Amino acid sequence: MTTDALLPSVASFVSAPKQLLIDGELRDAADGRTFATVDPATENEITQVAQAGAEDVNRAVASARRAFEHGSDWNRFTPRQRGRLMWRIADLLEEHADEFAQLEALDGGKPFVGARDGDVATAAELFRYFAGWANKIEGTTIPLSSETADFLAYTVREPIGVVAGIVPWNFPLTMAAFKIVPAITVGNTVILKPAEQTPLSALRLGELMLEAGLPAGVVNVLPGFGDTGAALVDHIDVDKVAFTGSTAVGKVIAAAASRNLKKVSLELGGKAPNIVFDDADLSKAIPGSAHAAFFNQGQCCVNGSRLYVQRGVYDEVVAGISEIAKGITVGSAFDERTDMGPLISDEQFSKVTGYLEAGVAAGATVAEGGVRVGDRGYFVRPTVFTDVSEQMSIQTDEIFGPVVTAVPFDTEEQAIAAANNTRYGLAAGVWSRDIGTAHRVGGRLRAGTVWLNSWHADDVTLPRGGYKESGWGRELGSFGVEDYTELKTIIAEL
Repeated sequence: MTTDALLPSVASFVSAPKQLLIDGELRDAADGRTFATVDPATENEITQVAQAGAEDVNRAVASARRAFEHGSDWNRFTPRQRGRLMWRIADLLEEHADEFAQLEALDGGKPFVGARDGDVATAAELFRYFAGWANKIEGTTIPLSSETADFLAYTVREPIGVVAGIVPWNFPLTMAAFKIVPAITVGNTVILKPAEQTPLSALRLGELMLEAGLPAGVVNVLPGFGDTGAALVDHIDVDKVAFTGSTAVGKVIAAAASRNLKKVSLELGGKAPNIVFDDADLSKAIPGSAHAAFFNQGQCCVNGSRLYVQRGVYDEVVAGISEIAKGITVGSAFDERTDMGPLISDEQFSKVTGYLEAGVAAGATVAEGGVRVGDRGYFVRPTVFTDVSEQMSIQTDEIFGPVVTAVPFDTEEQAIAAANNTRYGLAAGVWSRDIGTAHRVGGRLRAGTVWLNSWHADDVTLPRGGYKESGWGRELGSFGVEDYTELKTIIAEL
């Protein structure tokens, strides 16, 4: 661990084992278990973290239920008070931006500047945006009458109750905010399970929220492994599960949640197609497609990992993206020169390098990259594959690393058919100077988000989610608020 680069507050935070946050207090796991969280750049242990078990889940759920019930401190918060509290949390996040960015760099390998200006800034903006929604959760009135009586019918939106938020390791702080913010906006309470690879920023966020004045039990943080998440999903007193992660785990959660029909929202895997037509502005399409493929070390579910290029410009686009890949500096998250940090873990490193080997074995050509960087840390060169068939695993599977496959096409229909030939449907993109082509093709792509002549343009006001096996429901924007409410209809005879 590069302690010389750490702020005193961060060095102090990681100098002692981290505990669970339950009912407003830091506690050891009931059975005393801990696990190591590891710096992916050095493979060294950062600190030990309490590992939540079934008893800890029971305690956290009971705490969240008490905080939710009528008469609790949280229940007495007015919508306007919730909004003000969330604004205070946003202010504190910005005050501690460097601290959170260092935690993300240390625990997740994110380059520091990107973590501060991207992940932390987005988390703060989430709190501010949803703070504005807190006093705008409205119902409707519905005219209703019969031959014998008149009625007043109206709807109200109410919080669901106790929400279990289970988040991945690729955007630890931002994804924690994705689950916590809309849930508490409308008055729910939350048990957050951060990924075991990246628990530190979630634990620090929990502390910060208490400092801002969040009542005890409203947000609980339980680091742990799959058994912790399973205990939350199975718990009879959890009313909703909000999960971001792999499609395989999402299917397990959906099946488990069906046992008592708790509500579920899922943002799952992706294998996004990125289509470049021969009339595209290549000065934008080439760097934009490289950004689409390699953003966040390739560890982003909406990355454009399947590149389809019209044959007339195929060689130029592949050469351009390969040249950009060659110029990307891979290294420590604390080095100002670094463009791309390490992959998150040894497991993910083995998975990605396994796909690199499988691609070559299947007959694909490495146009750039395809190798490890150094002999310590989970660093991989950004990689461009050509000579790829639609049956290869590198073309069908979500690799979740800095790997893009490039395939030529001739006609618009070919591009659309190939782009939609996947079980995923999270994101897609089209590059063309012809606005008619861009909108026409974009409209036929089966994906929850479609970018036209851009990629990763985003905002907290926009809903996100997927078609097909990329998930259920939508997050963020007004849609994200509704997904954390129950809709009640009330009918009164006049």
